Amino acid sequence: MDYRQPIRRPQFRQPLLAALLLLATQTAVAQGVIKGDPAKAQQIVTQLCVACHAADGNSPAPVNPILAGQHPEYTYRQLMNFKPQGGKPAERNNAVMAGMVANLSEDDMKNLAAYFAAQKAKPRAARDAALAKQGEAIYRGGIMSKGVAACASCHAPNGAGIPAQYPRLAGQHAEYTAGQLKAFRSGQRANDPAQMMRGVAAKLNDQEIAAVSEYIAGLR
Repeated sequence: MDYRQPIRRPQFRQPLLAALLLLATQTAVAQGVIKGDPAKAQQIVTQLCVACHAADGNSPAPVNPILAGQHPEYTYRQLMNFKPQGGKPAERNNAVMAGMVANLSEDDMKNLAAYFAAQKAKPRAARDAALAKQGEAIYRGGIMSKGVAACASCHAPNGAGIPAQYPRLAGQHAEYTAGQLKAFRSGQRANDPAQMMRGVAAKLNDQEIAAVSEYIAGLR
């Protein structure tokens, strides 16, 4: 089944939307716009990134995220979060990535973010149509009975996200998305501004996480 048909932008009446929009504005101002030099990142990509994420950012392994086409502000922030700052522990705990970023400067990270943003994400498709259909309802409309807002309200109906605010999700490996939602739910991952994703994931069960992750994988 093709999930690329035009999507009507969902209508939200929950007070939560106003709070989300306010946080989005505050986050964008705080993060600023990342400008790096993709050419300067080429050697780093070849030495450090290619084995897990591929040279063009289209990771072939479901456990590793696709970085191609991701907003540079988001990629930069994640790279920074993997590295201890000012004597404080890293905000995002991952032994592999901690080793990768250990010797990278802020400029290196900005350049990497710009490099992967310039790569073209390969179109992907959901593998389980029935599961993706369940996820579509959550992504577009949320789960009102649980107080879960629609994913589309922050990440856009087509999964493109909002630059400097919310990451691109479209075409991401379902396994990776599900893994991150579970990490947010358990608190293992806690680098989400204002605990936004932890609040959402805490209300989702395994079936709902699997469904929305499958639907996201087919977005373009």
